[in-house]
Amino acid sequence: MAAHPVKISAVDLFCGVGGLSHGLQDAGIHIAAGIDLDPACDYPYRTNVRAPFHERDVRDLAVNELAAMWPAGAVRVLAGCAPCQPFSSYRRGVDTSQEAQWPLVDEVRRLVEGTLPEVVTMENVPRIGSTPIFTDFVARLRKLGYFVDFESCYCPAYGVPQHRRRMVLVASLLGGITVPKGTTEPTDYLTVRQAIGNLPAVSHGEVHPSDPLHKSRTLTKPNLERIRASKPGGTWEEWPEDLRAPCHRKASGATFRNVYARMVWDEPSPTITTLAYNFGTGRFGHPEQDRAITLREAAILQSFSSYYEFVAPGEPVHFVTLGRLIGNAVPPRLATAVGAAIVDHVKATKGLVRKVPRNKSVPVARREALRAAGHGNKRA
Repeated sequence: MAAHPVKISAVDLFCGVGGLSHGLQDAGIHIAAGIDLDPACDYPYRTNVRAPFHERDVRDLAVNELAAMWPAGAVRVLAGCAPCQPFSSYRRGVDTSQEAQWPLVDEVRRLVEGTLPEVVTMENVPRIGSTPIFTDFVARLRKLGYFVDFESCYCPAYGVPQHRRRMVLVASLLGGITVPKGTTEPTDYLTVRQAIGNLPAVSHGEVHPSDPLHKSRTLTKPNLERIRASKPGGTWEEWPEDLRAPCHRKASGATFRNVYARMVWDEPSPTITTLAYNFGTGRFGHPEQDRAITLREAAILQSFSSYYEFVAPGEPVHFVTLGRLIGNAVPPRLATAVGAAIVDHVKATKGLVRKVPRNKSVPVARREALRAAGHGNKRA
């Protein structure tokens, strides 16, 4: 009789609207639960991922509560993307170490130490790799017996139509594991045209009747004149002098060429931020139409499907809320690649934790957690 495949089950911390969960799910990983303190994530997570959503602050999540979310006998994955704002390159020169979100990586560490899932994965901005809190996190994982690998991943190589880089970490108690490499060659990177070129046209300030997310922000008269004067890939330096904003006239303004600008059709888009619906905050002008990209276009450029539901039918679509949820999401296609690597890793190791030596060098917490999970006498 053929052996049944090992079930792999993930809990997603800071799950947002489900970009990471959806990608892991597409790779064949069961999603046990998503946890996020933002109530706006409830509908999209439950609707698209079809898994339990817990509106909770991860800081208040007890170890035993987390442990109970995984089904018995599964290879457990703890996944998450702690809020990246303190580590973002947009905050260069600002001391963010006292912000409330800074210690959230330590909350992931606490939950790893308490439950010792077989696999851990984390995604964040590349800048986090040089911070003490991340270095300490990696060191702690290794002390607990995890094999750890992390890498800055360029999203177009993973099928995401966006010039975005993310730090991806994978760690395992099962054996050596590595971050998957992107398999898409530069000549085959998905472009803005391929991603959103077939969407119906809308004017600024309008919403398409068939999709409430295909909605573009209203432009002021000066900004409408500015986008009309903008070329794909160009900058505000090409505008007539009378269209330039006060910030452009300052010496510091010369360095900000990628604001008030249009995307290019035949390249991946720039990084989609939480303000990607705003023409003045980046290269977020549509390549052809005189408007900023819509919320739906931003979501597709993040690699969400065109039918991903973000708000319940009949509910209002707010730019600030949806822009935040879309911009903060893990690109699902990047998550799918990570999930596929985890599935292959579990198959290769047969889901068995390496035998734990019975000596004082092994942390007590690890011995107890492994014994409770039934792994104490298993060999790889």
